Amino acid sequence: MTAPAPHIGKSYRRENALRHLAGQGRFVTDLSLPRMLHVAFVRSPMARGKIIELDISAAEAAPGVVRVFTAETLNDKCEPWIGTLDHFANMQSTPQNILAEHEVLWVGHPVAMIVAHSRAEAEDACEFVMLDIEDEEAVVDGDAALVEGAPLAAEGSASNLCFRTVLKTDNVEDAFAGAAHIVEGNFTFGRHTAVTLEPRAIVADFDRSTGQLNVHQGTQTPYQFQDVYARHFGLPEGKVRVIAPDVGGSFGMKLHVYNEEMATVAASITLGRPVRFVADRLESFVSDIHARDHRVSARMALDADGNILAMDVDDMTQIGAFSTYPRTSAAEGNQVIRLMGAPYKMPDYRGRLSVVFQNKVQTSQYRAVGHPIACAVTEALIEYAAEKLDIDPFEMRQRNLLADDAYPHTSATGYQFEKLSHQASLEKLREAMDYDALRAEQAELREKGIYRGIGIAPFVEITNPGATFYGVGGARISAQDGAVVRLTPSGDVHCAISVTEQGQGTETIIAQVVADQLGVTPDKVKVVTGDTDTTPSGGATWACRGAGIGGETALRAGRKLQAQILTLAGEILQTDPALLKLANNAVVDAASGAERITLAEIGRIATYRPDTLPKGCDNSLTVAQHFAPSGYPFDFTNGIQASYVEVDIETGMTRILKHWVVEDCGRIINPLLVDEQIRGGVVQGLGPAFFEECLYDETGQMTNATLAEYLVPMAGEMPDIEIAHVETPTKDTILGAKGVGEAGTAAAGAAAMNAVNDALRPMGARISQTPMTPIRILKALGHV
Repeated sequence: MTAPAPHIGKSYRRENALRHLAGQGRFVTDLSLPRMLHVAFVRSPMARGKIIELDISAAEAAPGVVRVFTAETLNDKCEPWIGTLDHFANMQSTPQNILAEHEVLWVGHPVAMIVAHSRAEAEDACEFVMLDIEDEEAVVDGDAALVEGAPLAAEGSASNLCFRTVLKTDNVEDAFAGAAHIVEGNFTFGRHTAVTLEPRAIVADFDRSTGQLNVHQGTQTPYQFQDVYARHFGLPEGKVRVIAPDVGGSFGMKLHVYNEEMATVAASITLGRPVRFVADRLESFVSDIHARDHRVSARMALDADGNILAMDVDDMTQIGAFSTYPRTSAAEGNQVIRLMGAPYKMPDYRGRLSVVFQNKVQTSQYRAVGHPIACAVTEALIEYAAEKLDIDPFEMRQRNLLADDAYPHTSATGYQFEKLSHQASLEKLREAMDYDALRAEQAELREKGIYRGIGIAPFVEITNPGATFYGVGGARISAQDGAVVRLTPSGDVHCAISVTEQGQGTETIIAQVVADQLGVTPDKVKVVTGDTDTTPSGGATWACRGAGIGGETALRAGRKLQAQILTLAGEILQTDPALLKLANNAVVDAASGAERITLAEIGRIATYRPDTLPKGCDNSLTVAQHFAPSGYPFDFTNGIQASYVEVDIETGMTRILKHWVVEDCGRIINPLLVDEQIRGGVVQGLGPAFFEECLYDETGQMTNATLAEYLVPMAGEMPDIEIAHVETPTKDTILGAKGVGEAGTAAAGAAAMNAVNDALRPMGARISQTPMTPIRILKALGHV
């Protein structure tokens, strides 16, 4: 009998795809509990001011209203939270609480909460709240916020500087002093936000008779929120259950602690009834975290042959009035300055980071945290250098990329790379896009007044962070994951695991991994996620941990159960377990493949007839396994992207013609899902490169907080995305997977910016701000 083909490495559709296609998704938004109440918030209409008067009497008498809460009646239910990490020396942020006390700090800051029998009644009652705010000067611009004598973004802050750090090698000044060439630029990366299909949603249900708090929440990290709610509301952790059902998109936005979710939990505890909050789209724009908002000045030193000697980078990250909790708003900027120049042989480096408060919506982690900024700046400077030295962009990178045999390697910024594949990726990309033919086409079209551009961008992606990422800073965010795998009496397999499903296919890849260990097909493996009562504790899904850490946990659990099954089969068959293996839903002879006993029969005997087993035989068919990375502090994936665009120099409109990605995520578990993740990530990278931006006026008012004015990329704007792979498995794990969720976002914007600038090069124009809107392109061309 031939051995069954392994399931790892094969394409399977997402387990939940058909269910969603049939409209059978189970989202928090769909949940309705008996006696459930609904909330709406009265929010600040201005960015900065003192609360002079808050009169809720008319709202309390409004139809359907059960309770109106203010800071005075709600905030003492909850311990305030502070978004700092211990290893970010001298980082500061003032304590945050549920509702604004005395002052408002951004447009949308919640001031009062209405609890009513319906959302409509709660919203109507908001209109009856009399709120008088004395307007104060808002801190809107990050540069102005750091000027001596500038007003503070929040009372109690020592300054508007949240955090500052400098990375520096010893010889960076000498590198610039002796450089044959120096290129430099200033870059601006606009704010944008997640615009998830399902907004933030929570139903909190506190049972006074038992002291049990059940929370249904659309989140990536149910265990994080179990800990947060237990600690901040003074509840035993065992009395807090967080359930994350289907989640309609998260992308990092739903990782954070928000005022509204804490208010909903506080209201349920106070009233002893289920309370629901679902953000509407306007609320999302003024309360969901925003992403990016960086201003970067950078320069690069090169020798006469175009070899990189050093980079010098200054990044200012603007974060709103507070640092987010518990992951902070400094983590992105920290990754920006540490990922600069990552793909290259760069001996020296200086990176300065300033994280600045302002009176706007908070910014924090979003898909590919910091990667797009570091990649765009690095690759823009590489392009500037190639142009200055008249070197082809591919050749420029070939000269400077880390060689594939140069590992292990420690970057000038301190990151330790186990093994990457930049040169192999570069060559595969050149072949995939037929680079020479594209250049010939570009030259021919320029003669006809059609301006097309080609941009490329190698990247490095951080994945699978260990405890050094957050745990070392005191954040209660787990670096490990857990799995419980059992064989049922019918011979099926059940796996409860701590990594969560966000639509990326976690359930499917875990089933594939477990199936391979137990000799069954993936459809025989039921995977359960997202419930702190029924799955083991773990870090859950963020930073591409699903495959690299969750998959490894599942693999080890599967192997542990495999050993137990074979031991039990040996007892039943009275043979050496070493002569047996699992295949085709059965225990088979290892040498011949002949079936000896089915898994269903083993399950039946162990469950219903353990009396027939030899005395002392272990009949358990359940195992638990936890796994935490213990090798390198992080895994790193790598790859390269290319974009081909056409710019209409009369209108400034850009058409994205084609996009290519070559990606190395280590061992590929499911090629179909990997490509889905890359394509989705590319779209989320191209969105803020061309369309998405949260615009503010000089008073701190967001001026485009509707989907009529905030542009998100649609299918019609997106190009064909061609994907190829290199596989360099990590040796830190048995599985060898590194992760892929953020790779597409990491370099899409960088490749696109280089492509637009390549198209503009004949006119001597250059753009260095995203999104690259038509008006900004026309300004770069000098047409407006």
